[in-house]
Amino acid sequence: MGAGKSCVGRRLADALGLAFRDSDEEVEKAAGCKVKDIFDAYGELAFRDCERRVIQRLLDGGPCVLATGGGAFMDLNTRALIRDTAVSVWLRADPDVLFQRTRKNKNRPLLNNDDPLGTLKRLAGERYPTYAEADIVIDTGNEPVDATVARLRDMLEGKSMQDAAKDHETLRVDLGDRSYDIHVGAGLIGRAGELLVGVLAAPRTVIVTDELVAPHWLTPLQDSLSAAGISSRAIVVPPGEETKSLAWVEKVTDDLLQHGLDRKMTLIALGGGVVGDLTGFCAAIALRGVDFVQIPTTLLAQVDSSVGGKTGIDTRFGKNLIGAFHQPRAVIADTAALDTLPRRELLCGYAEVVKYGVINDRPFFDWLVADGHKLIDGDESARRRAVVESCKNKAAVVSADERESGLRALLNLGHTFGHAVEAQYGFGDGLKHGEAVAIGMAMALDMSVAKGICDAADRDALIAHLAAVGLPTGLSGIAGTNWTSDALLDHMGRDKKTEGGKLTFILANGIGQSFVARDVDAAQVKSVLDGYLAAAKAA
Repeated sequence: MGAGKSCVGRRLADALGLAFRDSDEEVEKAAGCKVKDIFDAYGELAFRDCERRVIQRLLDGGPCVLATGGGAFMDLNTRALIRDTAVSVWLRADPDVLFQRTRKNKNRPLLNNDDPLGTLKRLAGERYPTYAEADIVIDTGNEPVDATVARLRDMLEGKSMQDAAKDHETLRVDLGDRSYDIHVGAGLIGRAGELLVGVLAAPRTVIVTDELVAPHWLTPLQDSLSAAGISSRAIVVPPGEETKSLAWVEKVTDDLLQHGLDRKMTLIALGGGVVGDLTGFCAAIALRGVDFVQIPTTLLAQVDSSVGGKTGIDTRFGKNLIGAFHQPRAVIADTAALDTLPRRELLCGYAEVVKYGVINDRPFFDWLVADGHKLIDGDESARRRAVVESCKNKAAVVSADERESGLRALLNLGHTFGHAVEAQYGFGDGLKHGEAVAIGMAMALDMSVAKGICDAADRDALIAHLAAVGLPTGLSGIAGTNWTSDALLDHMGRDKKTEGGKLTFILANGIGQSFVARDVDAAQVKSVLDGYLAAAKAA
């Protein structure tokens, strides 16, 4: 509101010889009344629904310059439509500037309150991270409108700008001086040097990767770094969860120190979650902390472990019980790397993708139910959308709660149950982390239903979708004869989320409505576990 989209949009349309459309005006034509009247009579949700349908109709028409309301781009489906069919432009302005431009206008429903400036600042905090996904961002200050239009036209007409806007997407994790970008797109490993040249403290790197990833991606990465004037050498470790250990921390840090690690060097984690966690932890403790970059090559790592700065290794008492918070300097998620993954590895990552929909994004979950199979089958557009939306959801949570003091705990949906199942299984390859998370999410919603806070239809929808793509939702074929609910509860008691002996779970009032539940009744947890063990035995 007040960014100048109508004024700039009309003059840009004139300059380009295109029609100009304003979504608010088109909504009013369709509804036969003013936007304010729609808000007053039916509420914001009804307005957004009408707005979404109108924008889709306009984008399905001929070329035009379309000015949309600020709330339109916040809608997941509208944003995806814009990304696929248009070049998006964010006219960025400081909330104080927007207030000066809008303070005399009484026809803006969201600002009709006692503190319009506070509302603008709140909206900026909520919306600007999403607005930053626009293809082009242009600051609008006090310069003449024609100057803004001229700058914008130059950006649009420069083919290199358009190509850069469309070949990958960049999200920002906002953590003050520890902020960093997440780059998502196909072919980015071959452009890593270009993306990192302005990020590294010095052009010297050490790449940590594993024996499965190295044959595919180590040479392209090193070639890209070399072309940008960045030196590199590699440490190659064995694949598998067993490498997330104190023994391998010692081996990697010994290698780093033996070859002259200094504080301006950057470690690069090239691989899945095991390599990312191991490298990040070594970076956190070597020389009391050096920079590192995440280049995740599995879907699970791209949507989860590479973002947020949680590093850790396993012990015989449980997963990730030794670790540190250490944020990367950048994350480069090359979706082309997913082409080399077996279907089972893709499914393990897909469980984490579904998790974000269940936590707080019902529209995303609904899209996955409709189109998630495309991601697994190799559709590049679906993969990029899933990674972008997952990273955006996680970045927003991490920015608000970096060290898991409250909100960030939601990201552990399915993990308290899942980690206990993994620990009882023995962390072997017969049960992968993503598969355990899928089982854990099913258990979490089953427990929510048992507590009477979640509709059984939502639990059934989650279980049906996980099963439809091939993920486990129970313990059949997994639980051994020595498995008991008491043993699983014992593993939960050692979970790092347990405080003062009290169990913490992420439960849900429904899909997209998860919350942190502390001091959960162990008897109720035991009852849910007994039900799953009985079903496994019967099968």
